Amino acid sequence: MTNKADLIVGIQWGDEGKGKIVDMLAQKYDMVCRSQGGHNAGHTIWVDGVRYALHLIPSGVLNKDAINIIGNGVVLSPEAIIKEMEQFEGLEGRLFISDKAHLNLPYHSLIDQAREKLKGDKAIGTTGKGIGPAYASKINRVGNRVGELLNPEKLCESLMSNFTINKPVYDALQLETPNAAELLAELKSYKEKLAPFIANTTNLVWEAIDQGKRILLEGAQGTLLDIDHGTYPYVTSSNTVSAGACTGLGLNPKDIGIVTGIVKAYTTRVGHGPFPTEDFGKDGETMGDVGKEFGTTTGRRRRCGWFDAVIVKYSARLNGCDQFALMKLDVLDGFETIKICKAYEYNGEIIDYVPSDLENVTPIYEEIGGWDTVAGISKYEDLPQGAKEYIKRIEELTNTKVGIISTSPDRNDTIVL
Repeated sequence: MTNKADLIVGIQWGDEGKGKIVDMLAQKYDMVCRSQGGHNAGHTIWVDGVRYALHLIPSGVLNKDAINIIGNGVVLSPEAIIKEMEQFEGLEGRLFISDKAHLNLPYHSLIDQAREKLKGDKAIGTTGKGIGPAYASKINRVGNRVGELLNPEKLCESLMSNFTINKPVYDALQLETPNAAELLAELKSYKEKLAPFIANTTNLVWEAIDQGKRILLEGAQGTLLDIDHGTYPYVTSSNTVSAGACTGLGLNPKDIGIVTGIVKAYTTRVGHGPFPTEDFGKDGETMGDVGKEFGTTTGRRRRCGWFDAVIVKYSARLNGCDQFALMKLDVLDGFETIKICKAYEYNGEIIDYVPSDLENVTPIYEEIGGWDTVAGISKYEDLPQGAKEYIKRIEELTNTKVGIISTSPDRNDTIVL
């Protein structure tokens, strides 16, 4: 019987703290694989007081014995990955990039930013990193893949042809396209730095499974940003749910083992879109300040609000979660009472599911007594009673057990049940 790959998935609108958990778990895995998204994602990891911000490189990079895979489902900015790789030494033989991953090139970012600007107050609130246009090129079958970097002359010819065909579009967006000589020089520089890392990653992952290696899969963003199952159109351009890990790496559903959903002890989201439990008062401001809720990639302040058990239950079912990792519990330290959304009022009815029209629901809350502090606690029995009751209520409302509890940003301040 072949081994199975365990999976980490964000349960809310991203920024749940996946980086810390993947980094912690990665110390026990032989291979860590990234399945989708691009450098719009950001994982922040704190180890011994040192902050690492990852955007494309899998979080297993801090385990010197782990192999790190960037799968075919990722859209890869050569410029961004090269810059990120400079943080680390000895990556050759430890980092592999799928030759089938699609390229996210500078012109994709320019298109992204220009379109958002034209939309004005109807803008989606993208990061402007070119993720949407890169995936659009892929779906329109006019994209270019990482493996094409190995032949920069042919790739340059393909890109210049595409620029000529789409000249009216670029003119309308007031964008300049590069000349062939500049573009070729750029592509050659990418090849020089990335060629040793380009590989058939599907085969690498299959071999690791067949050899009984321990494999951990991670995605980017969160379930509610999924292109199909999220709060459309305020979503990302890929499948962020657990099923997306299969298509993004070349796996089948039978290859998936334990699914751990990463969930924040409160709720945040970046950019526009519905957010039923958003708190516009002092409590929401406190969560943002204490939790340092600023985007790893954009620096934008995140919107903050109370834990929404309705969307978490929905996401847990969608992803097949075996357990939750409950993050940032310490941010709620000192609150006299803490709210949990247990249901919605929608069209005059009380519902406990997520409707497609999330804009027009009203959250129904219950309140739980707060606690003094959980910061730095590493044993469940040492948690204050209020924190234990909060965790228990989350489990009851979402039908999913909490298996991991984070009590500070540091890797060591984690309770594993």
